[in-house]
Amino acid sequence: MNPIPMPRASQENRVIGATCPACAHRSCRACRAQGLPRLGGHRAEFSTEHTRAALLQQRYRNLIIYFGESTQSYWVASSGGLYEAGDWDNLLAHLWARDQVRRPFR
Repeated sequence: MNPIPMPRASQENRVIGATCPACAHRSCRACRAQGLPRLGGHRAEFSTEHTRAALLQQRYRNLIIYFGESTQSYWVASSGGLYEAGDWDNLLAHLWARDQVRRPFR
């Protein structure tokens, strides 16, 4: 029998208080994003990640690729299911491996 996965922390458990002005800590970025305006439905704090996801979406038209602000991770939706990539490198590795299955190296 498979164990039930632990649920993610709710939004109420976010770190509130002092944040680093310009760092990559997940909690600091989440706090900074709360006070920033939305640009096209996305928080300005994560504009780089949204732009990267959009560029990959253009290349892989048969997939849906986006950046989730709450999880701060990239997501790939395909006919085979949903994949969560924790960072940019993990996302690129997943897409590369997917391409290798479709077009094996000679």
